[in-house]
Amino acid sequence: MSTDRSTLEAKVREGSGKGAARKLRLQGMVPAVIYGRHLEKAAHVAVDPLAIKKAINTPHKFNTLITIKGAGPDKQVLLKDYQMDPLTRQVLHADFIEVRENESVRVKVPLVLVGKADGVLNGGILAQTRRDLEVYALPNAIPERIEADVTNLKIAQALHINDITLPKGVKVRTNVNYTLATIGIPEKEEVVVAAAPVAGAAPAAGAAPAAGAAGAAAAPAAGDKAPAKAAEKKK
Repeated sequence: MSTDRSTLEAKVREGSGKGAARKLRLQGMVPAVIYGRHLEKAAHVAVDPLAIKKAINTPHKFNTLITIKGAGPDKQVLLKDYQMDPLTRQVLHADFIEVRENESVRVKVPLVLVGKADGVLNGGILAQTRRDLEVYALPNAIPERIEADVTNLKIAQALHINDITLPKGVKVRTNVNYTLATIGIPEKEEVVVAAAPVAGAAPAAGAAPAAGAAGAAAAPAAGDKAPAKAAEKKK
C-alpha cells in the first residue's frame, strides 16, 4: 500500500520571533520549519494553516507524503508536529521533516486488532496494550495501519511484536519482544448463600423473636391457672 500524497504551497519566511509570527498570522499564514539531514540548514517558510489540515486529511494522517512548492526547490516532507491554540484550535506553527523516497523513515503507524479471540469467546477479556507501532519504511510504502490477528489467542495468553507479520518493506527495530495485547482471566462471581436457622438456637442480639415464639412463651400450659393478679392493696 502506497502512502497518500498531498501538495502544500509555501513561501520563504522573512524575519523571526513573535513579532514576525504575529504579522504572518494577520496575513492568514503561520511560520513553519523544514528539517532534514540532507539540508544544509533548516528552511524557514510560511504556509496556510488551513492548507496544512487539508494536506493531512487522508487515511494516512501524519504519514501523508507532502510536496512543498513555492519556497525554492520542491521538497518531499512529512508533517512531524504542529502547535495549536488551545482555545481557537488554529494551527500556530508547524514542523516538517524532509524525506527521500529511497531512504527509510521512522514513523508511528496505528495498530488494529482483528479477529474474534478464542479467549474472549470463553469469557476472557481482551486488553490492547499498544495503540501504535514505531516502524521504519520507505516514505511511499508507509502503511495506513498494521493489523494483528488475535483469533488464536486464548485466556491468559499474550500477543507480542514478534508474533505478528509486518507488511512488506516495514521493519521494527527493537531488542524487546514487547506485548501488544493480552487475554485476561475472567473474575469469578461469588455466590452468598444464607444459612438456614438452627432449631433451638438463641436469636442474635437485637433480633426479633421468631413468629409465634413470644405468644407461645406467654400462653399458659393446658390446665394451668391464669397468672395471679397484681397484689391487692393492703386494707
